[in-house]
Amino acid sequence: MGEWLVSIAGTAEGARLALILTMLSAIAHAVFGAINKGGADPFLNRGAINLWYGAIALPIALFVVPMPAPGLWVWIAVSYSVHIVYEYLQASAFEKGDFTLVYPIARGTGPLVALVLAAAVFGERFSALQWGGGLLLSSAIMGLAVVNIRRARGTGGSLGPAIRAAVGTGIMLASYTALDAYGIRQAENPFTFLAWFFVTGALGFPFISLARWRRMETKPPLRPLVIRGFVGAIVALFSFSAVMIATRLDSVGQTAALRETSIIFATAIGVIVFRERIDAPRLALIALIAAGAVLVEVG
Repeated sequence: MGEWLVSIAGTAEGARLALILTMLSAIAHAVFGAINKGGADPFLNRGAINLWYGAIALPIALFVVPMPAPGLWVWIAVSYSVHIVYEYLQASAFEKGDFTLVYPIARGTGPLVALVLAAAVFGERFSALQWGGGLLLSSAIMGLAVVNIRRARGTGGSLGPAIRAAVGTGIMLASYTALDAYGIRQAENPFTFLAWFFVTGALGFPFISLARWRRMETKPPLRPLVIRGFVGAIVALFSFSAVMIATRLDSVGQTAALRETSIIFATAIGVIVFRERIDAPRLALIALIAAGAVLVEVG
């Protein structure tokens, strides 16, 4: 399959598959965010998820895909380092703020920055309509974040730590998007990069989670955590693999921007699962997010 994916990269067939994978990844990422946010503790959730997806990916990395070339290990190591910081900031944001507050802030920095990085790093060219769509997409997501901040301030409490963690998450998100897209393009078989990404992920954040669990006076039961970790790992395996393969097949900037439509699905999850309220201004901003995504795709 890896050879076939490489063979259709840059073709119309590859572009169609990239679009499908990106939109499915957006839905999956919103679900993943809810899994990480819920339960006993976001830090423990993340550690359990990483352990599970590392265990699932290990036999694939060892016995199914080719071993990484020496140069590819560098990009796997860089990805490992960036993702630990990203995961820590994301868990901090989920711990400190509501899902519909921190998720839009974290994702809002992504679309426009992704287009800029894709142009600078990969030499991709975008039409004026696509740049306008990216600007509209980012502006609408950040507008949604501002509305959510104003609503949350009315309930009292300090939002500063949650907002700072969410902004940091967004910066690291934009960074790993470009780095990982470059890394997967260095692999002869894209599944080699993906398999070892997940394996090395099990060697990082779980240690942070273990240290946190040991410090807890009242430790949560392990069985629900193990189940949540397994479900989250399955979703993460699909979500990240899908978007990374999409960047291998088609435009990095376009793929990264379209994936941020996950905020639409995340808002729906926040309302349905976490019982967070939504009103007319936020619905209007969600419509603008969708419009921006359409412009990026058809521009």
